[in-house]
Order: sequence, then structure tokens, then C-alpha cells
Amino acid sequence: MNIITTQLEDVVIIEPEVFRDSRGFFMETYNQDRYKEAGIAGIFVQDNLSYSVKGTLRGLHFQVKRPQAKLVQVVTGEIFDVAVDIRQGSSTFGKWAGVYLSEKNKRQLFIPEGFAHGFCVISKTAHFLYKCSDFYFQHDEGGIVWSDPDIGIDWPVKDPIISEKDKQLPRLSGIRGLED
Repeated sequence: MNIITTQLEDVVIIEPEVFRDSRGFFMETYNQDRYKEAGIAGIFVQDNLSYSVKGTLRGLHFQVKRPQAKLVQVVTGEIFDVAVDIRQGSSTFGKWAGVYLSEKNKRQLFIPEGFAHGFCVISKTAHFLYKCSDFYFQHDEGGIVWSDPDIGIDWPVKDPIISEKDKQLPRLSGIRGLED
């Protein structure tokens, strides 16, 4: 397994070892001991799978009082995945890191607690799988509008398909409660 750092501390790209032969391939998508050795020590309690069509943009999401670390990967298709630092007092607060994840490159992205997360689909469709370190609590969800100019994410999709809920999200500067 190869670990690649990003411009955001603790957000890392993981390139799992892939064993290929004439039948296809095999890869270990998670091994608690190996990931712990690589600095990813959280316990994951929930797995989620989403399916989206080309141009869909989901995010930027987080939980306020019960933050989640996430280990994300694409099963089919390709996405552009983004983490935004929302840790108060962090030297990279409001900064973002993005990476292309696909069924071809088999990369994963680890996003620790204290980050907002979002992605957009650039292939015809995509199945996106992610592990979470805490359960989802609807009453605890928060978000930042995907197009916040103060963050300035360079999304590869210019006219994305956005849920009504995500269209109403505030800018980072308008969020209260992150410091609690």
C-alpha cells in the first residue's frame, strides 16, 4: 500500500496493492492493522454506497457535534473527490484538496474528522463507497455550498446537478457551531 500526502495535513491518498492476472484482480480495500500502521487508526462503524449520474455533485457535507472520518473509494466510474478543512484554528482552515478516484486507478482517500466532504461524477455513472467512523445523525448534519468563492474549489463539472438541500447550504463564513 502506498500513501500519498496532500496539501492538507492528515488527508491522504491511498494506493492499495492490486494483484492482477488473467481472471481479473484482487485487492484488500481495508485492513485495520495495515491502515493503523499507515496512520489511519480510526474504527469504522458504518459503510455507505451511493450511485450517481454524470454531472452530479454531492456536498460539501459534515457532522457538527459527531464528526466522521471517512475512507472513500469508487467501485465503478470516476469522480473528483474533495475535502475542505473546517477545523477551527488550523493553519489550513478553509483550504481544500481534491483527487480523482476511479475504478481504474483504485485509489482511496482518507478524510479525517474536521473536514467537509463532497464529490462530483465525471463518468457516465459512478458507484461510490465510503466507510465512516461514526454513525450518520440527520439532526447533526452540516454543510457548505459547493460553489463558495472563499474556498474556490476548481470543480471539473461547471453546471452540476445539485440537490435542493445542497443548493441552500451556507458559505463557510456563515457557519456557526464549528468552534463548539
